[in-house]
Amino acid sequence: MSLGKNVQFLRKRKKITQEQLAEIMSVSRQTISRWEADEIIPELNKLVALSDVFSCKLDTLVREDMGVCDEIYSQITIKSVKGFRMARYVMVTPNPEDDVIAYMENWGKRSGLLELQPDAMRIGWDFPFVSLELQTRFGLRGYMAAYILPEGFKTCCPGVEYADQKDAEYAVITIYDPFAAAFERIPNAYKKLLEFLQASGFREKPKENILSCFEYVYEKEGITCMDVYVHVDSVSKADIFSMRG
Repeated sequence: MSLGKNVQFLRKRKKITQEQLAEIMSVSRQTISRWEADEIIPELNKLVALSDVFSCKLDTLVREDMGVCDEIYSQITIKSVKGFRMARYVMVTPNPEDDVIAYMENWGKRSGLLELQPDAMRIGWDFPFVSLELQTRFGLRGYMAAYILPEGFKTCCPGVEYADQKDAEYAVITIYDPFAAAFERIPNAYKKLLEFLQASGFREKPKENILSCFEYVYEKEGITCMDVYVHVDSVSKADIFSMRG
């Protein structure tokens, strides 16, 4: 791990020059150059300021190799997602993701959805309402999968719950090849999103008829990708001060 390499990596990702970063940090360009070359280590107050500039945690800036992480994760963006209607189903099993996806694919064929729209978008998210006893004693987990229905689609096919999602804002990160180390890469994506929200003045805010989070898996140029969405709400300065106590 190199603190200097992290500073250089984050500066280039933010698309600013050493001169511009020097102006933001109230130091000389030569100081930025020496930081990036690991000739000197920034003082603590400058490290804190750098973590604010780059919207990352101080521990991440100092301890992690952020260039390697960039090969697995995209930059985080804020996206507006238009409202939609969905057909969804939940399963509680030892392997709920595969089980409920297979169920929904079967429903998609029976309902005519996949004939009408073979690339219908399917999303999913953890179902949290599974007791600790079921988890520890029987190894059960819950997962819900849903197809986003095209406008005007109608079917009498039973076996799913229909629900409407309102327009909403989401913080989004893409994981490349998420299943290569699923139990590490997917939770870490959520961690990165929550750190970003905290650093950028956003917060999670559960609302009726809006999913708190969901995942979308797809193939792009022969690579499996997963987009992770976390619902956000902007926070005023007054709110930030009140939350900090």
